[in-house]
Amino acid sequence: MARRNDQIRLGAFLYPSGHHIAAWRHPDARADAGIDFRHYVELAQAADAAKFDLVFLADGVGTRGDDVEFLSRTAHSYQAQFEPITLLSALAAVTSRIGLVGTASTSFNEPYHIARKFASLDHISGGRAGWNLVTSSSAHEARNFNRDDHFDHADRYGRAEEFVDVVTGLWDSWEDDAFVRDKAAGRFYDPARRHVLGHKGAHFSVQGPLNVARAPQGHPVVVQAGSSEAGKELAARSGEAVFTAQQTLDDAIAFYADLKGRLPRYGRSADDLKILPGVFPVVGHSESEAREKFEQLQSLIDPVVGLALVAGLSGGFDLSGYPLDGPIPELPPTNASKSRQRLVIDLARREQLTIRQLYQRVAGARGHWQLVGTPAQIADELEARFLGYGADGYNIMSPLLPGGLTDFIALVLPELRRRGLFREEYTGTTLREHLGLARPQHPAVRNQREPGHVAVA
Repeated sequence: MARRNDQIRLGAFLYPSGHHIAAWRHPDARADAGIDFRHYVELAQAADAAKFDLVFLADGVGTRGDDVEFLSRTAHSYQAQFEPITLLSALAAVTSRIGLVGTASTSFNEPYHIARKFASLDHISGGRAGWNLVTSSSAHEARNFNRDDHFDHADRYGRAEEFVDVVTGLWDSWEDDAFVRDKAAGRFYDPARRHVLGHKGAHFSVQGPLNVARAPQGHPVVVQAGSSEAGKELAARSGEAVFTAQQTLDDAIAFYADLKGRLPRYGRSADDLKILPGVFPVVGHSESEAREKFEQLQSLIDPVVGLALVAGLSGGFDLSGYPLDGPIPELPPTNASKSRQRLVIDLARREQLTIRQLYQRVAGARGHWQLVGTPAQIADELEARFLGYGADGYNIMSPLLPGGLTDFIALVLPELRRRGLFREEYTGTTLREHLGLARPQHPAVRNQREPGHVAVA
């Protein structure tokens, strides 16, 4: 079935020097990019001018490792980087239309904090905020929050389900027109349009109301990242956009059909959720130029970093005792990211990769889809997966920043536009409008003030 007048949605996933594990070592990279505000301003403004739907910042609340030899050789693992909500609030002031999405974990935050921060960002940005809801999986994060280890996988997602219910409930503390600010009558808000949540559940007890007016978007967009069974169920229940990773077209189509097929049991339609897999594009005017760019980055991978990268992606297991040029061993199940472990192991088995070949293969995209080629070749791949219902758009993971993003904007976007697959101009002002997502009505309006409704002053 052909898509009807639909276009690809695009996110610019900003990771300081770029997504390749060795990007910070590249001669064109800013080694201090993670704490260079002007760097982020340039990236966000470039994506804004190019009409991207959103910029996205990942986050972790720990350095994710005890191996100082490894950590001292990589700019990844969330070292020397800005906190995302602070950074996005600053970027809101220097951009005009692009969405601003940041990660905040349900494992090591409280719902009231998250509801308040993202509602504030939505007001500051004029309706461009999005919350990337994740569950933390690192023991190194847990040890920064009074725990010896992180929550079990099932417990993480049970907490996350209740967490998002509390956050969205708090976002509905006030109706859209609650704050009348009537100076003559001396009434700042209408008591009948104030709603106290009064939540008591298995994980949280939150009274409310939120001390921020209802957001311009009603609710900031809820993004979810996770492809395990529990992650897919959480996305189907509560997510409005999903960041995911699939290596093959068949896997992407299967994931898309599976996730969209779960929506009806939550009273939702296929249009209520956008699937935006990560893609790592290395683009050149010719195949040889693109390959040369990629191989230059590959040549900068430190073996210590490559080995630790594979260990992290495969569940945190130490592989240093195995031959680098031998196959990846059988690994027990992980309590970390189950979907990413499965993806990496399947890749190694399918292509019969050694440990060394595996770290070279995943050093750029870290399990995401990797494309190296000309603008037309990359556009062909993006178009095929989009038209084949394997994606609604893509989260662009530039290998090197700023060059990888500016290459994509200058070379690939014109090709997508020539095919009618990407917008020429913004048609809306909010992130919801960019993504084609409906603005949620307040429950009191949705229920049309049914008999028995009690307003709480």
